[in-house]
Amino acid sequence: MKPQVFAVIALTLGAIAAFFVAQSIYNDDTPGTMVVIVSEPINAGQSITDGQIRAVPWNASVVPQNAFTSIKGVAGRIARVSMAPGEPVLPVKLAPKGSTGGLSSIIPKGKRAITVRVNEVIAVAGFALPGSYVDILVNGNDTIGQKFSRIVLSRVKVLAIDQITTGNPDQPKVVNAVTLELTPRESEKLDLARNIGKLSLVLRNELDTLAINSKGMRMPDVVFPEQDDKNTSDTTDAIIIDPRSGTGHEEIRGISRVSVGQP
Repeated sequence: MKPQVFAVIALTLGAIAAFFVAQSIYNDDTPGTMVVIVSEPINAGQSITDGQIRAVPWNASVVPQNAFTSIKGVAGRIARVSMAPGEPVLPVKLAPKGSTGGLSSIIPKGKRAITVRVNEVIAVAGFALPGSYVDILVNGNDTIGQKFSRIVLSRVKVLAIDQITTGNPDQPKVVNAVTLELTPRESEKLDLARNIGKLSLVLRNELDTLAINSKGMRMPDVVFPEQDDKNTSDTTDAIIIDPRSGTGHEEIRGISRVSVGQP
């Protein structure tokens, strides 16, 4: 036979072999099992009904770990996260047994939920939806009366907007309040921040895990931006005459006021 004929035969046999391998993967003879999947959309914090789930045959070699095999183990449980039709129901997606539903059921262990009032501007025009992540800015006056703006909390998860725990990213919703997921210490920090100035939300990419540690911006950074080119730090230093003594001077470094004696 000619070499070309051998090549054609080899390619044909290879294609046939690949086909049967693929068929063996997707039609494995391994005895199957039943797996509970979602049949109707399930919202976070919602009690799951029989009509939202069903048990289907599943290839035993690829059954998700700890998957439920009967709807009796799922019906009546509270969903910790939203679930879409077709996905398996797993224990990690459910609140502990005995949960009563609502927002408290979807708060992870060790975290807290705190609500802050917002308007359509500082809430990122309605694009801050449940499940998205934001940075939190505070705008106010420091201890010497100088205006400042600073990120006080970074990558905070939005749990709810108004009283809604689910959201459609294609349909932004303007709301009056946003509920955030924080640690107890972060809750204390946010509570103090909202009492010393106005809070703003900065929407961020959900895959961006970089923490922000900024010294913030002050009025001179905005009014005299050319000073930034001369100063490599985030803090603008200024020198003023101390009106109380008539002698010496003070340096304003960030929010610190330090006397340095004679000018």
